[in-house]
Amino acid sequence: MNFKDYYKVLGVERSATQDEIKRVYRKLARQFHPDINKDAGAEDRFKEIGEAYEVLGDAEKRAAYDDIGQGFEAGQEFRPPPNWDAGFESTGAEPGGEAHDYSEFFETLFRRAQQQRADERWTRPGGAEFHARGEDHHARIYVDLRDAFEGGKRNVSLRAPEVDADGHVRVRERTLAITLPKGLEEGKSIRLKGQGSPGHGKLPAGDLYLEIYYNPDPLYRLSGKDVYFDLPVTPWEAALGASIKAPTPSGPIMLKVPPGSFNGRELRIKGRGLPSKEPGDLFAVLQIVLPAADTEAAKEAYREMERKLAFDPRAKLGV
Repeated sequence: MNFKDYYKVLGVERSATQDEIKRVYRKLARQFHPDINKDAGAEDRFKEIGEAYEVLGDAEKRAAYDDIGQGFEAGQEFRPPPNWDAGFESTGAEPGGEAHDYSEFFETLFRRAQQQRADERWTRPGGAEFHARGEDHHARIYVDLRDAFEGGKRNVSLRAPEVDADGHVRVRERTLAITLPKGLEEGKSIRLKGQGSPGHGKLPAGDLYLEIYYNPDPLYRLSGKDVYFDLPVTPWEAALGASIKAPTPSGPIMLKVPPGSFNGRELRIKGRGLPSKEPGDLFAVLQIVLPAADTEAAKEAYREMERKLAFDPRAKLGV
């Protein structure tokens, strides 16, 4: 995927105000509208201009684009870094207007499923006073998987774009203290009442919804409420059975490896997955590890096994 420089597409400076971007877009859109301009390539140019304005004309998307696009040039190979959108507040609105044929670059960064706005608006009879509930905000945050087992207080840093008095997009940062409940599933949200946009008149501020995702863990993998991890065992532990010490997110346990176990066998520890009213399970995936033949004694031990076991793992292949 190639990086798209939307500022070059519209021919504006990165310091352009929102009003300047709007004026340039309207001019270019009229110039290249396919109903007016029949030149070859005009329609593609019109789509490109529309996509650029979809990003730069929206303060939220523009701030996110400016943040992730630092140091990239148009046409350069681009892949968004992991968790690039962590802590970015938005109102949750889908890309505006009609459905468009957006580029892969746009779809990857901005076409994410988002919750609908939850505004409540009403006006007093006669229109004397305007009241409106503030917009809800949404942000995606990433926490460690072990946080799901412990819960407790956490500080999260958020960034919210806003347009200043001069028409420039700025990013306002804030830190909030949250309570992370135990067993919160990935993709679920925590609601912070009154932390969205301010309300108007007598109606309250909107709420903030923090969508929870987990950072990759060096040991554990999450699948719904179930947790998996690889457990190294020796060949003799797998063949003869053994009682071994194994880690879990809530502390080590003694685990029984049945005799005749094979590589990849899953041992289920019931109820040791994500905690909840109906907790998930923990699965230890056996990984048989061969000792290194890095000494003469180790090599002789392998030769002894070869002589005494006479084991042919390819016997069923007929070769």
